[in-house]
Amino acid sequence: MVLALIAAPVFYILAGFVGAVIPGPVADVRGAATEVIGLARGPIHYDILLPLTPETRAAFGFAKAQGLPVELPRAGGLVVGWGSAGFYTSVGAYSDMTPGVVWAAATGDEAVLRLDLAGDVSGIDSLTWVDVSPAQIAALREVVLDSFARDAAGEVQAIPPAPWGQTHVFYRATGAFHLFHTCNAWVAETLRAAGIAQGLWTPTTQALSLSLWWHRA
Repeated sequence: MVLALIAAPVFYILAGFVGAVIPGPVADVRGAATEVIGLARGPIHYDILLPLTPETRAAFGFAKAQGLPVELPRAGGLVVGWGSAGFYTSVGAYSDMTPGVVWAAATGDEAVLRLDLAGDVSGIDSLTWVDVSPAQIAALREVVLDSFARDAAGEVQAIPPAPWGQTHVFYRATGAFHLFHTCNAWVAETLRAAGIAQGLWTPTTQALSLSLWWHRA
């Protein structure tokens, strides 16, 4: 029993490394790589950083109703994250994690999307920049927009803001979060759906970091 408890997380981590180097299916979206997107790494979570082009500001203009000033000229980018509703909206610091929140996230929880604005992103070591084409950025915007759960009228569904942070907003998202479909796996899936090559399964930040390096253009 003790050996199984030790072996399970080790196998999970190693399986993630294997999944990171196996190419996943990629949408056929091409074009010259003249733009960049950012991938922001935290201790256990990656966010996507979209450049705040006029098209991105217009596509996510609905967030202004929840107080996110996407038109802010000095913003460095739009931060997009997907994750466990219970974890994402209640845990401001990793020291705040409770066994109940961790268990719910591991075994299955509703998913939410988080939007936020980045400030000056120059010189940030935790950012990985990926060269992409304008068509891939457009596709990425659409994939992210398709990840918002919609009501009967087709509108996004905002949820109360988390008690941490100052500018972020949360929305109900499609899909469910669990141990085998994590925020990091979602990021890789989303990139692949926009024509950006990534690994087949990237459940951890370490796996996604390896995928970003292994499949770099």
